[in-house]
Amino acid sequence: MNTARDVKTDLTEYLRELHLPAIRECFEEKARQAERETLSYEQYLLDLAERECQERRENRITRLLRESKLPLEKTMENFDLKRLPAKAARQVKALLDGAFLDRKENVLAFGNPGSGKTHLLSALGQELIRNGRKIGFITCARLVQDLLRAKKELRLSRAIQKLANYEGLVIDDLGYVQQSREEMEVLFAILAERYERGSVLISSNLPFSKWEAIFKDPMTTAAAIDRLVHHSVILELNISSYRMEQAKKNQSKPEDE
Repeated sequence: MNTARDVKTDLTEYLRELHLPAIRECFEEKARQAERETLSYEQYLLDLAERECQERRENRITRLLRESKLPLEKTMENFDLKRLPAKAARQVKALLDGAFLDRKENVLAFGNPGSGKTHLLSALGQELIRNGRKIGFITCARLVQDLLRAKKELRLSRAIQKLANYEGLVIDDLGYVQQSREEMEVLFAILAERYERGSVLISSNLPFSKWEAIFKDPMTTAAAIDRLVHHSVILELNISSYRMEQAKKNQSKPEDE
């Protein structure tokens, strides 16, 4: 008959082989608790399984947040939803369940510089990841440069396919840099590739009426807008700059006597 030490050693090795680290760390503690509380074998096993699943979920979220490249300091907790127009605030709350990702809908956030577009989409992306979704973040300028490099190295299709692994791709500051025709072509390629296959979440200071400066000709501009708007939620952040508001508040504070 195995001794208590043998049982512990064998169980630890089996749990290591089965890749169950959380159970391996806590099975003794939980066994003592089960004895004290006269828990059934099934309840003891349930407690262990819950602990393992919880730790796996937490580890997965940590990994997805790291891989997303989202600016993690821009959270929903430190975004003031009360600053948003009532319609935009309702739209944001409706987006949090992530159902728009299943419908392959896009989110387009428009507003003046400093209105919080990047913060809002970053915070939304983090909340979606915590619900198990795979989200990526990249600035528009970085995206087109990465795709141009991939095109020159004859791996553009592979680069676009890699981005397709994200259920939602946040493209920040669309139109912030005036794209050349070659840059426009790779940007249009990624938007066309994701059309009805994956969501994009875009922030832009430019209204649609000025997008010809990005895509260079009316037909391409119309095609890009059509693909983005066909299945989309448009957030209009017609509010003043948060940074300007903070600067004014700081200036209005009385100096320390």
